[in-house]
Amino acid sequence: MFNKLLSYLSEDIAIDLGTANSEVYVRGRGIVIQEPSVVAINQKTGQILAIGAEAKKMVGRTPAHIVATRPLVKGVISDFEVTEQMLRYFIQKVRKRKFLPVFGPRVIVGIPCGVTEVEKKAVQDAAKNAGAREVYLIEQPLAAALGARLPIQKAGGNLIVDIGGGTTQIAVISLGGLVLSKSLRIAGDQLNEDIIRFAQEEYKLLIGERTAEEIKIGIGSAFPLKEYNSKTEAPAPLEALVSRPPASSRSSLRLERTPKREMPLRGRNLVTGLPEEITVFDEDIRRAMEKSVRQIVAAVKSTIEETPPELLSDIMSKGVYMAGGGSLLQGLDNLLAKETKIPTTIIDDPLTAVVRGAGMVLEDLDELREVLIKTQELKPLK
Repeated sequence: MFNKLLSYLSEDIAIDLGTANSEVYVRGRGIVIQEPSVVAINQKTGQILAIGAEAKKMVGRTPAHIVATRPLVKGVISDFEVTEQMLRYFIQKVRKRKFLPVFGPRVIVGIPCGVTEVEKKAVQDAAKNAGAREVYLIEQPLAAALGARLPIQKAGGNLIVDIGGGTTQIAVISLGGLVLSKSLRIAGDQLNEDIIRFAQEEYKLLIGERTAEEIKIGIGSAFPLKEYNSKTEAPAPLEALVSRPPASSRSSLRLERTPKREMPLRGRNLVTGLPEEITVFDEDIRRAMEKSVRQIVAAVKSTIEETPPELLSDIMSKGVYMAGGGSLLQGLDNLLAKETKIPTTIIDDPLTAVVRGAGMVLEDLDELREVLIKTQELKPLK
C-alpha cells in the first residue's frame, strides 16, 4: 500500500541508456526526452557544461580544455561519475515538469544482454546516486520485443535483432525470457569508423565522426538497391514469370538499378594539410562498411543455427524483427532476409522500441515484473 502511495507522489521513469542516444519514458505520459548520450566537460574545473543535444553540438568544435564525451562505450559505463550526472540531468528534467516533486522515482533502465554483474551494479548505483528510489534493469532486446508488441510471454519463438550505436544484440525470446542471445560490439559507431578509415585509406582525407554519420545516413546501404521499371507499378507474380513471355512483352518486368547516389565528402587532405572536397558514391560507402555488416549477418545466422528446432519453426513463420537505429541502414533488412532465408521486418519506430517496452513494464510492474533482470547482491570491495 505504501509503495502504491509513493508511486502516485513520484514520477516513475524508464530509461534506454544507449551508447549513442538515450530516451526517457514517464509513467502515464509516454516518451518525454530523446537526447544524445553526450556530456561536455570543462577539464580545468571538472564542471559539466552541457548534456544531450547541446553537448553534441560541441563535438569537434571545442577548445582543448573542453571535451564532449560519451560516458558509455559499447553499451556499458566507461565513466561512472559522468553517467551519474547524465542520469541526474534526465531525472531532474522530468521532475521539473511536476508540481511539488517529493519522492525519488522508481527507474527501469535498459541495458545490453550479457553484461557482467559488476556492470549491472554500476548502472544501479549510478541511477540511485542520481536520485532514483528503486532501480530495476531490463535487457534491451527483451524490452525492444515488448515495444514491438511481440507475444514474448507465450510459448513461441521470437527473434529480434537490436542494432544500436555500440552493440548489436540478437535474441531468441519465449515465455518472457531469453532462450538464446548474442551481443556483438559492432553497430552504428563501428560503421562510422569504417567510413572514416575508408576516407583515409582511399582518398587520404581526414573526416570527423559527424561527417561519417551524415554520409552513412545519406547514401549508406548494406545491399545494392534496385527498383522496378517505372512502367510497372508492381512486380508480376512468380507464376507469370515461369512461362517466359516474348522479349517484347517482358520489358515492363525488367529490373533496373537505381542511378548512383552521391554526396560531397569534405575534410582535410592528409598529404597537403589543406581542406578538400570529393564526391563519394553509395557503392563506395557500401564497400567501406561491408566487413562490419557481414559480421552482423554472421552473428544472426549463428544464432539461428543454435536455436532449438521448435522455436526455429515459429521464427520461420513469424520472421525476424529488427530494432534500433542501426536497423535503418538501407537494405540491411533485405540482406538479412536473403542470407537467412527468413522474412525480415523493421518494426515501427525502431529507435524508441527499447524505451517503449521498458515503459510498458513500468505501467504494469506487478504483471510484468518477471521480465526484469534478477541481479545478485554484490558486496563492496574491501
